Amino acid sequence: MLKGIVDRGKISEETLLNREAQIEKEALDRFLKESSKRDRENVTMTASDDMLIARKRVINKKDSLAMERILGQNDLVPILYLQKGFEVGKSVCRITIRNKVGNVIGSGTGFMIGNGIIMTNNHVIPDIDTAMCAIAEFNYQNDENFMPCQIYYYKMNPKKFFITDKSLDFTIIAIKKELSNGKSYEDFGYIKLIPEEGKVMEGEYVSIIQHPKGGPKSVTLRENKVKHIFDDYLHYMTDTEPGSSGSPVFNDQWIVVGLHHSGVPNPDSKGEWIANEGIRISSIANFIGKEYSNLNSDGKKIVGEIFPDLKIKDLNDDQKNDYKDDDTSDDIPTNVRTGYNPNFLGKDFKVDLPKLNEKMEKDVSRMKDGNYVLDYVHFSIVMCKSRGLAYFTAVNIDGENLVKIKRSDDDWRFDTRINIENQYGNEVYNKNDLDRGHLVRRNDPNWGEHAYQANEDTFHFTNSAPQHKDLNQKIWLGLEDYILKNADKMNIKVSVFTGPVFKEDDMIYRKKFKIPADFWKVVTVVKDNGTLSATAYIQTQENMIDDLEFAYGAYETYQVPVRKIEELTGLDFGDLSKYDPIANVEFSGLRITDENDIRL
Repeated sequence: MLKGIVDRGKISEETLLNREAQIEKEALDRFLKESSKRDRENVTMTASDDMLIARKRVINKKDSLAMERILGQNDLVPILYLQKGFEVGKSVCRITIRNKVGNVIGSGTGFMIGNGIIMTNNHVIPDIDTAMCAIAEFNYQNDENFMPCQIYYYKMNPKKFFITDKSLDFTIIAIKKELSNGKSYEDFGYIKLIPEEGKVMEGEYVSIIQHPKGGPKSVTLRENKVKHIFDDYLHYMTDTEPGSSGSPVFNDQWIVVGLHHSGVPNPDSKGEWIANEGIRISSIANFIGKEYSNLNSDGKKIVGEIFPDLKIKDLNDDQKNDYKDDDTSDDIPTNVRTGYNPNFLGKDFKVDLPKLNEKMEKDVSRMKDGNYVLDYVHFSIVMCKSRGLAYFTAVNIDGENLVKIKRSDDDWRFDTRINIENQYGNEVYNKNDLDRGHLVRRNDPNWGEHAYQANEDTFHFTNSAPQHKDLNQKIWLGLEDYILKNADKMNIKVSVFTGPVFKEDDMIYRKKFKIPADFWKVVTVVKDNGTLSATAYIQTQENMIDDLEFAYGAYETYQVPVRKIEELTGLDFGDLSKYDPIANVEFSGLRITDENDIRL
């Protein structure tokens, strides 16, 4: 829920009518003002090259007539246009508004934009009290024989998710998962939203799937010409009736370009309309992006599913200046954040943090006291100042006392004990195939009394690195599982070091971010025969990051000697090579395809 935006109130039929009348007046004022402005400035609906480029981005290349339709040179559409319209129409529902005793006092239209997530107008569902008495009705339409279809009813679930804004006249709300006549809301699918501008141009034709006057589902098809696109609004000449508020406005590719919210009344003839007005989806997306930080972790996850390419408003320069070196990331006591313990494996098996070379020490992010080891719960991190990423992370894993914690917090945050300008933030991860790869896996430090704080600590940007989604989700994540499974079952303890390989020729992304091509891991464990084992691994994403917008490809994982990691990184792991089972094997690396390839 967005703080400070939702006002709980009472709804009545009179309130609904007054709100609609006010919206219609505001829509008329905007329409007349925009029309007058264009008449004065002699503005014509001519598409610029930039507009056409933006518009082409959402066109299927196989639709050979698409640009001719957009430019008004051809009205032909492929027959599948009707089939696609029928498919997206399944996600459109009627919304009935009821009073406390269950009587229907109003209706509107809504449409599913995610699994169990509906969009409609704020003036349809303005607050939580109204939502609690509203019903989403799917399949309220007639079949091919003009007979009523089976209707499926779902109650609203604003406690799970509820965002609204009066000025943009939108509400996004969850519905309850309970089956209706044996049918899940997932059976109706949902309409994917695109946050960017440029999905429709003036002069194009749009279609609207709606429940006019609260009646069965209907559609206005392609006779609806877009007249104005400005600020947060679309004006289009189309037939809609009361009850159509909250309907999706589609372009020729059945992509939602607007949220219908009002007719524009004819000032000279009561009961007639001169146009209709919708809210641009890009404006709603921008609003949510700016308010993202006010959402709880579950809300952020839902927004990520609705708008996977949403541009989240990151810290601006003024906010960044508010962070000083002597700030702490929170009020967690230092006796909780004890960091990595070198004696974790036992008094006879001390494993110290790797040492930085002289060049690295000059390029390390330091706290106010001069220390550069950032301690968290059960793990520590040392950051490279110039690269904005960790030189390495070090974590102790107590497999016997692990606490299973469900992932619910993707609220990545800066560690303000060091300068946040030297930490890669959200800017590097938006609109591409890069994951915020946990260097210390989220589950690994989650053991003992402070397991939940350990889980929270793993979501610092200091612990993230840009990793292609395919690299971040496969064999790399299984290495430690395998080590744990094969360690002494009575004393399952492991210490793990992880980090990127920094190279001078690493790809520069978005003109400022160097993306590591390789990542390494060193795992230390006491085997069941009472001896120490130190094994090292390296994985490359080099073939994946050549073109981050389109890259897909194979990745490779290798077990390598510990000394190879020292050569690649400049780190000194002390005498760990003595306990490396492949220290003296002469090969560049042992290719790992599954756990059976690993040598302890």
